[in-house]
Amino acid sequence: MSTLVAVLIALALPARAHEVRPAIADMTQDGSRLVFDVRLNLEGVLAGIDLSAVADTNEAAEADRYDALRALSDSALADEARADWPGIAAGIGILAGPDRLTPMLSGIVVEPQQNTDLPRDTILSFTVDLPAGADAVTVGWARSYGTLVLRQQGVDDPYTGYLEAGATSDPILLTGGGAVGGWEAFVRYIPVGVDHIVPKGLDHILFVLGLFFLAARLRPLLWQVSAFTLAHTITLAAAALGLVSIPASIVEPLIAASIVYVAVENLFTDGLSRWRPFVIFGFGLLHGLGFASVLAEFGLPQGAFIPALIGFNVGVELGQLLVIAVMALCVLAAVRVDRGQGAPVLAQGLYVGLAVVSVGVCLWSPSALEIALENPAWVFFGPLAAVFALSTLSIRSEPKPGAYRRFVAIPASLFIAAVGTWWVIERVFL
Repeated sequence: MSTLVAVLIALALPARAHEVRPAIADMTQDGSRLVFDVRLNLEGVLAGIDLSAVADTNEAAEADRYDALRALSDSALADEARADWPGIAAGIGILAGPDRLTPMLSGIVVEPQQNTDLPRDTILSFTVDLPAGADAVTVGWARSYGTLVLRQQGVDDPYTGYLEAGATSDPILLTGGGAVGGWEAFVRYIPVGVDHIVPKGLDHILFVLGLFFLAARLRPLLWQVSAFTLAHTITLAAAALGLVSIPASIVEPLIAASIVYVAVENLFTDGLSRWRPFVIFGFGLLHGLGFASVLAEFGLPQGAFIPALIGFNVGVELGQLLVIAVMALCVLAAVRVDRGQGAPVLAQGLYVGLAVVSVGVCLWSPSALEIALENPAWVFFGPLAAVFALSTLSIRSEPKPGAYRRFVAIPASLFIAAVGTWWVIERVFL
């Protein structure tokens, strides 16, 4: 039980933290200058946080500095940015051919956000002077500044790029025509969709796991995943096309409530009820709106809207299938023993070893792993250690029938329901 409580706290904490979001830059040509308006979390940059290595600012060693900056008034924060502008500009690499262009600060607008527990957006405006004859530029963004969404404005077929931390854009034609093609947009947005599930979508991960733990059989899982996929595809497309818009303050608590529902229902049945696929379809509509909020942050390329949307949705599906596949592999030995198909001694030894490895990763995780996961390692490997421990208990209880359900599926569902309940409370009242 203590392990379960510790894991519960571990997964609940990231939902409270100051989420790291992509910076969004609009680039417009004004005569011989380029004008950039960048919406970003300025406190994170000023605090020196490596925004590529954390999913929320509370995880960073510089969290205290971040909180002190977050507590400043809007005008005081702007003053801090002006004083530190040379250092900020050093992380912005804009080149026209071989010439590195110097960013010159032109404005800072700190958007009011009274609740200091929430991130505050700032629009940082700067210009660069173009050398004579320049017809294209490349834009680079320091790795520590996190992900950058770069959007060209005021031209036909504008460039839109999703630059991972530390990446540099392709050459951007100043006269336009640099929009990505349909196939390229499709391919580029697949990893964006995957990334929104694994590692960033902890709430979507728990919902999918709630579907998985209903029963250790393929048919109920296929029915549920099919209903969920169809539903979130509909609302994702509708929201991205601007046909529907519901505030996140409504959608996010309902998504958390959907996690609670599927997990609690798992406690009372081990089979697919007549109404469950329809309920999951309804919850899938909500999750689609949650997925759409990610796209709304940075938009889709105008000239390849549909391919990019499809690519993002394919990425979401791949992320969900990855979650299911990993958990299926984790509990496979316990399920086989429960069905009388595996050797208990070998399976028990396997789970003890996996639990030890998972705990070891939690305690001594390399920084490269945490950068890849965009979360502390214990957020993922803590729950895995608990699953392996529960699977060991399931095997030790053999030959009692239904051991997997009693010792793995039900405790896992209780844990998922508890986290979902906390998220409902947090998203409504905190």
